[in-house]
Amino acid sequence: MRRLRIRGWIWPALAGIAAGVATPAAGGQGNLVESVEVRCPSVLGIGVETDLVFCDVLAQQDPTLGITVVLPPRRGEAMLSFNLHNRHTYSEDDVRRGRAYVRYLAEVAVASPVGDVLARRYVLNEFRTADDLFDRVGGGAGPDGLKAVAPTGVERVFVTIPADLDQVVLVGQTLELTGIEGNLERIWSPGRPVAIVSEMKLEYLSR
Repeated sequence: MRRLRIRGWIWPALAGIAAGVATPAAGGQGNLVESVEVRCPSVLGIGVETDLVFCDVLAQQDPTLGITVVLPPRRGEAMLSFNLHNRHTYSEDDVRRGRAYVRYLAEVAVASPVGDVLARRYVLNEFRTADDLFDRVGGGAGPDGLKAVAPTGVERVFVTIPADLDQVVLVGQTLELTGIEGNLERIWSPGRPVAIVSEMKLEYLSR
């Protein structure tokens, strides 16, 4: 498997997010589906409509600086799923002037703690108006206390996790933006937000 390159960057202590209650899975008898512990270095906030916790996926080459997902004891492989969103800075003025168009293509990697890449996943979205936002995030200085940054688009993605891993990490890989003039910008710099994730769940067979 391809490995992420390791660098000695330092990041503040991770903030833990949410563990849920197990429920029977539709996918198979005896399987459990539950929310998992997510340690997020950069929490964007909570959605005002969905109550989901949104976590920024930062561009990194060091897996220790990514989002850490802690997996419960289990038998065999597990299926990790989560919502992958593009990350948009909303401007009502740009929308009114018809200048708000952006096309986003973001790539994230799911890897082992030592950097073995298990999968790469993508989310593609075009933003034109507020109707293209997935949700708004509270806790900001804007109207109604909303943050300008918000998730747009959603792709529910699935990744098979080997039985021997008790943690995986998510790191941002690439971000492509196409503006209203058709100009394409490719972005990658350490610590730069690439995408947003939410609603992380694991389907597995308990021990």
